[in-house]
Amino acid sequence: MSATIMSTRPQHTAPSTLALGLSRIGYETRLYFRSPDTLLFTFFFPFIMLGIFTAAFSSSGNIGANPDGTGGVSVGAYYLPGMLAAGMLLSGVQNLAVDIAGEKSDGTLKRLGGTPLSPLSYFLGKIGQVFVTAILQAGLLLLVARLVLDIALPSEPEKWATFAWVFVFGVITSAFLGIALSAVPRSGRSATAVVAPVVLVLQFISGVYLQFTTLPEWMQNLASIFPLKWMAQGMRSVFLPESFAAAEQSGTWDLPWVAGALGVWLVLGLVLSRVTFRWIRRDA
Repeated sequence: MSATIMSTRPQHTAPSTLALGLSRIGYETRLYFRSPDTLLFTFFFPFIMLGIFTAAFSSSGNIGANPDGTGGVSVGAYYLPGMLAAGMLLSGVQNLAVDIAGEKSDGTLKRLGGTPLSPLSYFLGKIGQVFVTAILQAGLLLLVARLVLDIALPSEPEKWATFAWVFVFGVITSAFLGIALSAVPRSGRSATAVVAPVVLVLQFISGVYLQFTTLPEWMQNLASIFPLKWMAQGMRSVFLPESFAAAEQSGTWDLPWVAGALGVWLVLGLVLSRVTFRWIRRDA
């Protein structure tokens, strides 16, 4: 009798790693949108820069125009791919590197380490938050580009297929690299000072703020080592006319190289994030 009663009692099982990770996505996303600094310097920063470049340089005419002034693309259309790539980098690398370094510094990670939350669930929550915010950012940026700046968007399905895989690869890679980079700052206070210059320099040498072909060859070669150059190149292949491929370093869009470079950095970021991540600093 007692055995029967005991067998009918509800069994409480611990949430799975996946369930904990999925539940963290909503929590992390709410925290993201409650932080004014994060919103300004990661979410809205590409909008600000696109607006500045469009307003400052539109009077000089279209980029890539013929001698008679016809053809080419508007300044806003030219910079849109770079701003999309920059948004992916900011959402992943800068956002997570600063955020996780702060959580290490203020003891949040140490407290989480004493709960059933595993590092994998923690990663799922962080990467899921990056995906949610990056999708919202990219969607809103494209909406602003079309409705406010009157930038024509691609109509070919294959272009949007390219956009999808470059975006997914770029966001995941940026997220892993952000987790790995969070191990570098010595404290939460120094995190922004350590991470922001790295991200800013990459944007300048990778064809986000400056036309890539105008950079010295050695700088182009240096930028080719890092993923942002390939993210921006992949986005340019989606939003710029085919004639602009001739201005790339190799004279083509080189999409297989884009995929290969992002794949290598994705694996490298995964390995580095797994090796460097700890609930508390090594010297704590």
